Amino acid sequence: MEDENNLIAQRREKLEALQASGANPFGRGFETSGGIGEVREKFAEGTTLRAAGRITAHRDMGKSHFVDLRDSTGRIQVYIHAKEVGPEVIERFKLVDLGDFIGVEGDCFLTKTGELTLKVHKLELLGKALRPLPEKWHGLQDVEARYRQRYLDLVTNEHSRNVFEQRIAIVREIRRFMEAKGFLEVETPMLQAVAGGAAAEPFRTHHKALGLELYLRIAPELYLKRLLVGGFNKVFELNRNFRNEGISRKHNPEFTMLEAYWAYADFEKIADLVEEMICHLAMIISEGPASAGPTNGTSGSSSLRIEHKDAEGNVTRTLNLTRPWRRARYRDLIREVDPEWFNYTTEKRRERCGELGVEINPRMADYEVTQQVFEKLVEEKTFDPLFVTHCPKELVPLAKQNLEDDSLVDVYELIINGQEISPGYSELNDPIVQRQRLLEQAGEETQKLDEEFLLALEHGMPSAGGFGVGVDRLVMLLTGAESIRDVILFPLLKPKR
Repeated sequence: MEDENNLIAQRREKLEALQASGANPFGRGFETSGGIGEVREKFAEGTTLRAAGRITAHRDMGKSHFVDLRDSTGRIQVYIHAKEVGPEVIERFKLVDLGDFIGVEGDCFLTKTGELTLKVHKLELLGKALRPLPEKWHGLQDVEARYRQRYLDLVTNEHSRNVFEQRIAIVREIRRFMEAKGFLEVETPMLQAVAGGAAAEPFRTHHKALGLELYLRIAPELYLKRLLVGGFNKVFELNRNFRNEGISRKHNPEFTMLEAYWAYADFEKIADLVEEMICHLAMIISEGPASAGPTNGTSGSSSLRIEHKDAEGNVTRTLNLTRPWRRARYRDLIREVDPEWFNYTTEKRRERCGELGVEINPRMADYEVTQQVFEKLVEEKTFDPLFVTHCPKELVPLAKQNLEDDSLVDVYELIINGQEISPGYSELNDPIVQRQRLLEQAGEETQKLDEEFLLALEHGMPSAGGFGVGVDRLVMLLTGAESIRDVILFPLLKPKR
């Protein structure tokens, strides 16, 4: 810490010296020939180009200096010599540190080793760094520091930067895919008078002007379905949801969802769409940005395998996304755990949980006990894609009942890598049954019913299929990240005291 304090003191002294010389250490606008990656593409010996970036390496040769400039698009070497820029600029440049931002104009030339280099004849200071960057990634060993100081993570960890560039590409390509399929992107409220569309604990807030207690959205579902009532047949939203619940490797209180509804489709058609989309995204990520573009429906036909690695780079698991993906009924999967499960009494099922090593509590309803077995012994142990279909109606109050067995609903739950990636439903559009289901879910708290949604439903909603995809978990899946914090730029952290 003492060494770091000394370095900070030295940088502040240099800042004061620059200001005393009449220089502006924090710069102003600087027109470039593009990002550094673009500058490298335009490179031609004898051409004059302009580049700006952060200094990440500096070789002082006395009257001349070789400097590496970096930005998010790449790196380029610049050559600074006193006879080109003048002694005053060189003296000021001696007060520049690693991590500072500069802008340069110079002529392109190749060094004897073939290094693309700009011979600088103009230089401007654009941003003074008063604290040193970690010398190398091993200088920032604290995992929490990667999340708390993401800017350092992005500067010093190329892998982390690549993950977020892939996330950006995934989100961009989701939009392209959905629009190519005829879906319209819409926006629905984040502040809601009734927290609906999912069973989750909401964040509460208060609107002073209207004197209203409001909730941060836990799901956009009930508003998107209003749009089906209004005649929009294909809609989607890339949205932020908020749930006042635990934090884990798979959960962050603020998260990104893709949610979509398709009039006249059912859950099986929706499953086909989601399977095609995820395979398409995997192809885009594996082939790079040049392959991006609207899907032609064949992107999932190749064998797709994604390696997940540990911190040392060792492959821990390889996921096989090759189509077609397996589909199996919920009860059949439970029977794979115990063929007699649904022949047992309630008491016997609870006893069996102890034998299977599945923890339950006495307050759980019978369907919740079965769901606990499903989560621990099916979901967490399933790695390659699996559509789990025909779930108990108690689990999904907004889905349509199955015609052959009214204890089930027509839904899927897509599991990959031991976690749910996407739920999809044949949506319930009967307002009478919907009210009954929501009443059962609300129990005595009838004020939690969204009467505005039920009113919309009574005006007539077409049969439809709908789905959600957890974007953060999808990015984890496609990039091999092991924690949701590795794919969210600024995950929620407890403040330092």
